[in-house]
Amino acid sequence: MATINTVSGPIRVEELGVTLMHEHLLIAYPGWEADTLHPGPNREAILATCIAKVKSMQACGIQSMLDPCPNDLGRDVQLAAEVAQRTGFNIICATGLYKQDEGGFAHWHYRRELGIAVDAMTELFVHELTRGIGDSGIRAGIIKIATGVGQVTDYEYQVLEAAAAAALETGAPITTHTDEGTMGDVQQQFLLDKGIPAHKIIIGHSCGSSDHAYHMGIVEKGSYLGFDRFGLDVLTPDQQRIDALIKLLRKDLQQQIVISHDSVWCTRGEPFPADLLNSVDTDVLFNPTHFHRHIIPRLLAAGVTEAQINTMLVDNPRRFFAGEAPRTN
Repeated sequence: MATINTVSGPIRVEELGVTLMHEHLLIAYPGWEADTLHPGPNREAILATCIAKVKSMQACGIQSMLDPCPNDLGRDVQLAAEVAQRTGFNIICATGLYKQDEGGFAHWHYRRELGIAVDAMTELFVHELTRGIGDSGIRAGIIKIATGVGQVTDYEYQVLEAAAAAALETGAPITTHTDEGTMGDVQQQFLLDKGIPAHKIIIGHSCGSSDHAYHMGIVEKGSYLGFDRFGLDVLTPDQQRIDALIKLLRKDLQQQIVISHDSVWCTRGEPFPADLLNSVDTDVLFNPTHFHRHIIPRLLAAGVTEAQINTMLVDNPRRFFAGEAPRTN
């Protein structure tokens, strides 16, 4: 019987239930600690915010989430474990590294110069998947990789190579970050060429593109599309996401789509100016219940079935973490 590592320990994949596949309790961009004038909320405030967010999700029937925060973006697995313990909520964490322009690129500079970066990254990912993260005893359940807009840098290719090696050694699945709906097809092909089964790959933030041919190319090669930025109208209007999603659902492709918001609940430091955050609709932006409360009714009104929605929210996360190929109609 297939299991998945959560921050509370392994569980059977059947226990996941309704699952959001890309949300963040906490992020911290490298260098946040330099801004001593704006350290951000303390741990007690962060914990309270995260517990409140989880409880709001549970009130909507959501039972589990993946927090794919990579190692160099403020990942705090002990915070996640405490939130999970206090709420009875399933949280899956990741191992991995972020894209070059916003991640921990500088840390790996000298290892890259010495030609040992890929081996070092691979060792790190494997250890965190099989033995634990630091001395926490918490094991990651997935590998996270990321690329920027319109290109994959040499550094990002090294992270992809290490992720592929770790995935082959451990059997772990991979989820990705893309920007503006670009490079997902390149990520997918690179991983396929390294021997990663297509159904063990989620191409994240695919809803950043309205290009149906781009979506179909990824689906036809067997991977999952992440429609996982609902509520981020500042990047792409939700109506564009809905239109693109419905176009896929009308072809009965719900078995290769996972859903989320990419919500960020807390930050170390203050990377987002307070006046910007105060000017947005917090009922939508960074709200992990937005899909259930606002998007599902719009999908149903457009003719999407409850069975299709259930497939995306329940069946696909279970199959993905079980390592099963998507069911074809």
